[in-house]
Amino acid sequence: MTIKKNINSEYKSTQLLAVFQAFFKDELHLARIHLICLFISSLCKVKSVNFSKLSAGFDTASKSSSNYRRIQRFIATVEFPVKLVAKLIFSLLPNKTSLTLVMDRTNWKFGEKNINILMLGVSYKNIAFPLMFKMLNKKGNSNTQERIILVQNFIDWFGSSCIECLLADREFIGEDWLNFLNINNIRYHIRIRNNFKIYVPDKQKEITAYFLFNDLRINELRHYTKIVKLHGQYCYLSGIKTINDGKLDFCIVVSFNRPDEALECYKKRWQIETLFKGFKTSGFNLEDTHVTHLDRLEKLVNLVMIAFVWCYKIGDYIDTKIKPIQIKKHGRRAVSVFRYGLDYITECLLSGFNKLNICLIKFFVVY
Repeated sequence: MTIKKNINSEYKSTQLLAVFQAFFKDELHLARIHLICLFISSLCKVKSVNFSKLSAGFDTASKSSSNYRRIQRFIATVEFPVKLVAKLIFSLLPNKTSLTLVMDRTNWKFGEKNINILMLGVSYKNIAFPLMFKMLNKKGNSNTQERIILVQNFIDWFGSSCIECLLADREFIGEDWLNFLNINNIRYHIRIRNNFKIYVPDKQKEITAYFLFNDLRINELRHYTKIVKLHGQYCYLSGIKTINDGKLDFCIVVSFNRPDEALECYKKRWQIETLFKGFKTSGFNLEDTHVTHLDRLEKLVNLVMIAFVWCYKIGDYIDTKIKPIQIKKHGRRAVSVFRYGLDYITECLLSGFNKLNICLIKFFVVY
């Protein structure tokens, strides 16, 4: 989408409309697809899910108040299921085999209402692409059944053969959960608490997990090669001894198999934290929403997911093909790849100039 100066305001969403119409035409009628295009374009301009800000950013001749009501109607009444968006994002992955899935949860509070999202993403370069999620009608941790439903949906929609492994943090542990992963032959690398009790068949006794790694030096790692039993399930353990905030700590990871890969693979779990940051303060400010009804929040998150993937792919293209992101003296990027893409789209949509002459729409090409 090469944007020129002083173009007709409706043009900015025209090519987006063609792309989404091709994908959503059997599920949504044209007016609703057009609203999705306007919403995503405006979201990239105003960088907030606040409806008042979004409605002011619509590229239409309509009044802001009219746009506001259109957003409200879409969020309140239109069927826009997670499955539809998950299939769109999955289709945009250039590689659909040997996928590393990452599960985590993000939450915040609006008034007395807890907003709690259980997310399943897929590792893509240095971030996790949002793929599917479940709104939790409670505060605190997810339960086993909620996790199983999310992974089972992935299996039903995309198959299990494309899964290389699943990564998750200490919240995501339990006998029935590990049993589900084992039965479905899903490899996993999940961190456990240091004080978990482990049964070691070789020693014929139960011990505390960190005892297997207590004799390590700081930053030394060990792949415990003998099988152990955790919560009634046979598995393998890997661990590293660290100092965290001046205190001795351990990172202990339970695995289905291949413990020698566990700690290196587990590093990718942080990619989903970067995703959540893009959803919130470093990108679309999801916490700005006043929507608290779970069904409506689900539609809002779906729209944010599409915009996030678009921004990241554009940022990655500019970084690798045109103008690399500056690396600061501390060795980190001056800006994230996602934010790099978001800022460029924002500039294009607000100024009317596409200075790098990039076809922005090509990043929605289905592989």
